[in-house]
Amino acid sequence: MIAHNANTELEDFVVPYAVLKRAGGADVWALGLEPGPVRFFPALRARPDADIAAFDQRYPDGADYVIVPAVHDDDDPRLLAWVAGQARKGAVVIGICDGVWVLARAGLLEGREAVSHWYSRGALADGFPGVRWRQDRRYVADGNVVTTTGVSASIPVSLALVQALAGPSRAQSLARELGEGEWGGPHPGEGFRLGPRHLYTAAANAVAFWRHETLVARLAPGADDLYLALAADAFARSYRTSIVGRTGDAGPVTLASGLVYLPDDGADAGEASLPWLAEKPVAEGEPRAALARMLDLLQDRYGQATADFVALQLEYPRPKR
Repeated sequence: MIAHNANTELEDFVVPYAVLKRAGGADVWALGLEPGPVRFFPALRARPDADIAAFDQRYPDGADYVIVPAVHDDDDPRLLAWVAGQARKGAVVIGICDGVWVLARAGLLEGREAVSHWYSRGALADGFPGVRWRQDRRYVADGNVVTTTGVSASIPVSLALVQALAGPSRAQSLARELGEGEWGGPHPGEGFRLGPRHLYTAAANAVAFWRHETLVARLAPGADDLYLALAADAFARSYRTSIVGRTGDAGPVTLASGLVYLPDDGADAGEASLPWLAEKPVAEGEPRAALARMLDLLQDRYGQATADFVALQLEYPRPKR
C-alpha cells in the first residue's frame, strides 16, 4: 500500500490493508512517500510501516503487488516515478478509485481497458484518450494493471486479491465475515450521476451549520479499523459532520490491522462518539454488507437523502432497507 503523506483517501487505503492483513498469506506493507505520518481524507491519521526509500532498500527487486489509493497530489513526480518503477520491476499495480489518476499519469494505462470513479470518467477520457474506459465493471484487470470504480470497490477487489494470494476458501470465509455475498466484476456504473436531489442535499447540509457536529472516533487498541474506516469515511462525507480521532492517553495506538493511528490535536470536549459497527462477524441470517449496514447507521442519524448522497459519492449500489 502506497500513501501520499499529505492526503490519501482513508477507505481506499485502510480497507485493502486491513483485509489483506486479516487474510494472511502475504507480507503487507503500509508505505508513505516520505517519513512521517499520513493524513487521510476525509479523516484520521496513521503512521506507515516505512517510507518508499526504506522499502526499496530492503526489497530492491520490488513488490509483487502495489495498491495505489486516491490521493490529492496525484501528479507528484516522486509518486509517479515510484509506481512506474515498481511496474517495470514486475509488480501488479492496482489503482483503487481515483488512484487510477496516478496509474494514468505514470503511463501504465495507455492502450489498456480501465475503470474509474463515476465522477472522474469524463475528465479521464479527455485527458487519456488512449485508454479504453468502461463503466460496467467494479474492477478490470488488463495485464499487470488493475483499476476499480468508486471507493466501495475496495472490498470486492481486496477479496479478489485474497483469492489470488490465499485461495478461494479463505476469500469466501472472509467475505462471509464482511457480509459480502460475492465480489465479482459486474457493476451498474451508468446509473451513478449527480442529480438535483443530491445537489439539494449537499447544499442544505453544508449551509445548516447549526446542525453540524463533531464526532469522535475513539481509537482503542485492537479495534477493527476496517469498520472504523467505513464509518469515518461515510459520516465525514455527509456534509454534516467532522471526524476527529482520540486515544485514551493522547498517544499512538495500534488497531486490529497492525496500523498505528495517531490522535488529532485537541482535548476531547465531550463530543458524541462516531457510530460504527461492533467488532463481530455478520449475524447468521443477516447477509448485509458492512458498508450497507454503515449507511443504515448514517440514515438513522441524518435521514435517507443524506445516506443516498453518501452512497453516490462512494459509488455504492445501496440496497433498500
